[in-house]
Amino acid sequence: MEIRFASNPQDVKHYDTDRLRREFLIESLFVQGEIRLVYSHVERFVIGGAIPGKEPLTLETDKQAIGVEYFLQRREIGIINVGPKGYVTVDGTEYELNTKDGLYVGMGNKNVQFRSDNPDSPARFYMLSTTAHKAYPTAKVGIDQAEPVHLGSLAQSNERTIYKYFHAQGVQTCQLVMGMTLLKPGNMWNTMPSHTHNRRAEAYFYFDMPEDGVVFHLMGEPTETRHLVVRNEQAIISPTWSIHSGVGTNNYTFIWGMGGENLDYTDMDPVPMKQLR
Repeated sequence: MEIRFASNPQDVKHYDTDRLRREFLIESLFVQGEIRLVYSHVERFVIGGAIPGKEPLTLETDKQAIGVEYFLQRREIGIINVGPKGYVTVDGTEYELNTKDGLYVGMGNKNVQFRSDNPDSPARFYMLSTTAHKAYPTAKVGIDQAEPVHLGSLAQSNERTIYKYFHAQGVQTCQLVMGMTLLKPGNMWNTMPSHTHNRRAEAYFYFDMPEDGVVFHLMGEPTETRHLVVRNEQAIISPTWSIHSGVGTNNYTFIWGMGGENLDYTDMDPVPMKQLR
């Protein structure tokens, strides 16, 4: 498990490109036959990816990082399959996840395993975990069951559908809010006008991008913006003080997840366009 520390915004404004990427960009989450995990001191997120091959993969704890006997002893986790069909087994109960299906697993579950339906065309499980203080039931949310919200316009190049998977009006969680945004063809912008939310941090995972496609992810304080070049299946750690917006060379999909003081999806502080620098 890789460990990332939190950064002060007054320091971040002096970072060069390499330092920004080391602190906030997760370049390699998916490796065949492995579970990759990054522990961030920003909201104590654990961000991960799993590609099970011929053998199932088990979600293991790291006592040095999180100090517990099993991974979900004091945590909850959201899992979304971004690849072909696969299965997640939680304490003996198996859940089938097709492409873009999600699974919430609550605190207290001791054994979580991942396997692919076809090892030659393996599943690709993205996961985001937050700390928890109350247990909620495990629940599957298919892409067809997630709450859709249609926003944007072709004129502003941001026509998109936001699917809410785990949220206050849907699958109940302790601290985790999670969903997916799909941009329609011909649309490249996300989350603009931008915002911050001082009470919650966020993680972004970009995918469904061509090999030569990139997203210019905008971050930083509204008057001290920076950018990171993000490629397919890479993730961003977004602190509370940072905007999180972006524009791509073509349309793309991203999974967003939040943790913090509340579960209110609309709790955000809008940034007027004239304020951005």
